[in-house]
Amino acid sequence: MNKKCVLVTGSSIGLGSEIIKKFASNNYNVIITFLNHKNDALKLESEIKEKYGVETLCEKLDISNEQDIINLKSKVINKFKTIDVLINNASISNDTIFEDKTKENFMKILEVNSVGTFLMSKYFGDLMNEYKTGNIINISSTNGIDTYYEYSLDYDASKAGVINLSHNLANHYAPYIRVNTICPGWINTPMNKNMDDEFKKKEEEKILLKRFAEPEEIAELVYFVASDKASYINDSVIRIDGGKVC
Repeated sequence: MNKKCVLVTGSSIGLGSEIIKKFASNNYNVIITFLNHKNDALKLESEIKEKYGVETLCEKLDISNEQDIINLKSKVINKFKTIDVLINNASISNDTIFEDKTKENFMKILEVNSVGTFLMSKYFGDLMNEYKTGNIINISSTNGIDTYYEYSLDYDASKAGVINLSHNLANHYAPYIRVNTICPGWINTPMNKNMDDEFKKKEEEKILLKRFAEPEEIAELVYFVASDKASYINDSVIRIDGGKVC
């Protein structure tokens, strides 16, 4: 029986790498993509091959560059024919005070987080649709639902766009491809490692469990939603944030 295959964008570090490990540990072939962390991506690929013995593909990818996505799709077809799961995880943020926000920076956030998710879903969704099976999971954020920060308003807007996009993709690709959105709250990732201690404590107090999530906890949910055990979960927005203090 052929192994299934998962493609995770932004998967060299942080949450993306934990998602890759979770799928590899369950016998999935994996496609690792990176933009700025080549060494981390190659190290992860080596670890995956040695530990789990699955097939891998590791490629540089800018999800805001349509030609990059077309080129990656060609390489995926050549090696794996298709994929079974697409996890749109890659995103960027630019936290600044409101007065420093610019149109250029705002558009860049939208181009990567919203448009990049659209482009990946279009090209690889169409590929999966040819085989009449597949899963798309878009990683949004509670910032796209009801957690707002003025300094990340561009990021928040982009993540709200991802949620709306997912609903439309679920309708477009029905009935063969399930499309769901996962909205994490705060996660202990490299992006947050230099966070001000006082700010972190204040944010933890807003969480019923009084702590940030570990990347492995989010990866467990992602894997479950992609699995056959979740075969009737579709067009859903699932938050995972430890509970919000009322």
